[in-house]
Amino acid sequence: MESQVFLNKVYAPSGDVVAREVAGEFIIVPIASGVGDMEDEIFSLNETGKSIWDKLSPAKSLKDVARELSVEFEGPLAKIEKDCVGLVQELLKRKIVIEKGKK
Repeated sequence: MESQVFLNKVYAPSGDVVAREVAGEFIIVPIASGVGDMEDEIFSLNETGKSIWDKLSPAKSLKDVARELSVEFEGPLAKIEKDCVGLVQELLKRKIVIEKGKK
């Protein structure tokens, strides 16, 4: 069953992955079994994805992340919220991020 992503929820990177920039590409590598196993083990993010990833924090909701990005990039909040939800949905499905407050 696929988890839904909500703007008022808090999402943060899982402790079961490491993220690094390698040769100009931002990659996320699982360090525990069962993480990232869906299609390929290494997951890469484009520049937009990396911007979202960098702002994910146990201290702020996804709406806060989108709001910060809309100010930083001077973009429409609704579009940025949609991009944030889409990326977090994929990362949650792969167990690369977790919903804070859930076990």
